This record gives sequence, structure tokens and C-alpha cells, in this order.
Amino acid sequence: MILGFARMSSPIGGIEFVFDADAVLALEFEDHESRTRASLVRRFGSVELTPAADGLGIAERLRRYFAGELHALRDIPARGGGTPFQERVWSALRRIPVGHTTTYGALAAEVGRPGAQRAVGAANGANPIAIVVPCHRVIGHGGRLTGYGGGLDRKQWLLRHEGAVLC
Repeated sequence: MILGFARMSSPIGGIEFVFDADAVLALEFEDHESRTRASLVRRFGSVELTPAADGLGIAERLRRYFAGELHALRDIPARGGGTPFQERVWSALRRIPVGHTTTYGALAAEVGRPGAQRAVGAANGANPIAIVVPCHRVIGHGGRLTGYGGGLDRKQWLLRHEGAVLC
């Protein structure tokens, strides 16, 4: 499978993203490049990444988001390629409004698995499309900032950028 690949800079470091003609398949920080490639192979099999024109306008939408147009990422088509449970969690993440947070427990209840905070946490941690699928909006019980694949500094920056109301 041949996939397009692009890089851009951002206020929180270099970002790389992978896409096909229909959707973004991966979006990660450049310092996690090896994780991105391993995830693509696990989800889609043999892949070849080639620098390509960003026909979906992902980079431009990310620039607008970082410039303060916080809803610019809302309609970017995304395809995670996860298990049915992961896909339910990732879909629920996209419904968390900009400027808001939720907890792992609340997210578990939303996807029909009350009490499955750990499973939701694992699905959240496996999210291959950072920022667009806003896993950074999930926090621990009592408002604690907990794990984020891109690092807690980036999570905190993203939440501040969005004017998040901690639950």
C-alpha cells in the first residue's frame, strides 16, 4: 500500500502525517516516527511512504488550528484502522468539544462499557491520529493530567491552547 507522507512544524514540535486519497491515517510528533511506522504496518500491512501533496489540506487546517481557529480540524476525515472497540473510543474522542475535557470513566460509560476505564485508556493510548482525534482531552479522575503519547508538556499546551475547562 502506497501512502502519502508530509511533515510540518508547529508550536509544539515537528508533526508528521500519513494519508491516502480519502483520510488521514496517522498523525504524530516527529520524535515518535518509529512508533508511527510500526503502527501503520500493524494496522494496514505492508506500507510504502512517499512524500506527497497534501490533497486533504491537513497541514493548512493544522496551521489554522495552531493560529487559534480551534474548529479547523473538526471535519478532517480520519481512519484509524483499529479494533471495533478502539474505533468506538476514537469516535467518542472526536465528539469531545474543543475547550472541554472528559475522564476515562465518563468515556467508558459513553461507549457502553461503564467501569472499563483501563480498556478505554489503552484504546486512547493507541490512538494513531493525535490532535485530530483529540485524545489529549481525556484526563484522569479529579482533573489529573495523565499519560499522553506526545508527552504531558504537549498535552498541557494543547489543553491551554483550547482554553480547556478541566472536569
